[in-house]
Amino acid sequence: MELINSFLNNYLIILFILILILLGWNIFLQLWVLRIRKKIKIFLKGKKVKDFEEVISEQLKRMRGIERDISKLFDWNKKLQEISDISITKVGVVRFNPFKDTGGNQSFVIALLDKSNNGLVLSSLYTREGTRIYTKPVKEGKSSFHLSNEEENAIKEAISNKK
Repeated sequence: MELINSFLNNYLIILFILILILLGWNIFLQLWVLRIRKKIKIFLKGKKVKDFEEVISEQLKRMRGIERDISKLFDWNKKLQEISDISITKVGVVRFNPFKDTGGNQSFVIALLDKSNNGLVLSSLYTREGTRIYTKPVKEGKSSFHLSNEEENAIKEAISNKK
């Protein structure tokens, strides 16, 4: 009789442990199903759907449209970058007085350069008789023409300008 009671006690303990394990597993599965339902609700956006394939097909169409739009944006960005590369982005200005008999620094030099330091130098010399304007091409921060000190300073200022 003791043997039977011992066997029943062990059997009941094992059965109780098994019931606890199954109860924990059931709670885990219920929580997992709730999370999946939330994800499906977000995916379906509250629509009444008869066919799940229809929803997936619609999402694929949207993704293809987004991919096309992104491709267009990349192309547009590439064109903008090409324009930006040759646009004037660096400016240097130097005012000076080329002649001692005239008053003030009314003469000036403007250096207009792109990101590769290509562009031009515009010089304006003010005299009592009139104003003269000269321009010289600049390639990679240098010119094939002789540059005055003021023109060189304007180019240096433009190159060092981080704006």
